[in-house]
Amino acid sequence: MSKVKFPVPVPVQQFARCVDASCRPADYVGEWPEPGHVYPVQYRRNARTGQPQVHVLGFYAEAPYGAFAAHRFSSVAEVWLN
Repeated sequence: MSKVKFPVPVPVQQFARCVDASCRPADYVGEWPEPGHVYPVQYRRNARTGQPQVHVLGFYAEAPYGAFAAHRFSSVAEVWLN
């Protein structure tokens, strides 16, 4: 058995396609995903609720936003970085 431990976080780049861009909040300030487009993302859990969220890398958004519900995206690829 190997004693190699993976670094935290794992060195991968994830990509997801936006499948639902509806219901943009009226007070949202920042970039909003477009349906059908593929974005580099990170999947994280909300610190307060524990629900999975999607953070689109490179998007600008003002607090308290910046994360999207996981049901708005469909995972496309995961690329291991060396």
